Amino acid sequence: MTGKLYVVGTPIGNLSDLSPRAVQTLREVDFIAAEDTRVTLKLLNHFEIKKPMVSYFEHNKYERGDIICDRIEAGETCALVTDAGMPAISDPGELLVKQCAQRGIPVLAVPGPSAVITALAVSGLPTGRFTFEGFLSVNKKSRREHLEAVREERRTMVFYEAPHKLADTLADMLAAWGDRKIALVRELTKVHEEVIRTTLAEAAARYADGGAKGEFVLVIEGASAPEKTEYSLEEAVELARGFARDGLSASEAAKRAAAETRLKKGEIYRALQSEALASDEN
Repeated sequence: MTGKLYVVGTPIGNLSDLSPRAVQTLREVDFIAAEDTRVTLKLLNHFEIKKPMVSYFEHNKYERGDIICDRIEAGETCALVTDAGMPAISDPGELLVKQCAQRGIPVLAVPGPSAVITALAVSGLPTGRFTFEGFLSVNKKSRREHLEAVREERRTMVFYEAPHKLADTLADMLAAWGDRKIALVRELTKVHEEVIRTTLAEAAARYADGGAKGEFVLVIEGASAPEKTEYSLEEAVELARGFARDGLSASEAAKRAAAETRLKKGEIYRALQSEALASDEN
């Protein structure tokens, strides 16, 4: 009988955020695959859970992934946890989930805290559409190529960043994109939680000395929509139709459309009149 893999979200700072379902799952599975068994042991001890663990992290994920899958296929159940937050999100657990999917092993989610979503929710920036960009490369060339690739991205962007890299990252973002709004969300759910809503220029100056402390999530507004400078006559006429439906006369509608599109009022007005005549004839 094939077992299951449970992808279990764990607290990103405050242990009280571990859900009752997550506690129950950790108690009931046969074993736990943990990014750092020492970190997970503290969590288990807090909830008085005793369970065998397997170390699963970036540098052993290929070897351990096969071993974990073999055990699950033999009928055992496994809980995958990371040090903090949802496993498989900018995390080596991504590979284990993929391996299970390839081998037909059931994967169930036990949702929990996520630094991406939590930071986005308190950022004060648009949340309807966003893109998660994870960690930037420590390699300067790769980092700058990444930033250039998303320069025209109009959705809100979310990045993870370590404190020792923050100064360089902010300087590179400012150079690549110019000044934009940013929320620096620090130490989420911990004692020193802080949300700094400012601009890239101010943030780069603030942390230029490299004195940042704590783990950061950076939430940055997307690129502004490009201004449209050229309109076709058809687009201008459609705009005028809208003004006419709002109650303006054909002349006034054409005049307003001309002001917005910089096309000639007469051309727009004649096109509207032609449409009206054609409609009357039909």
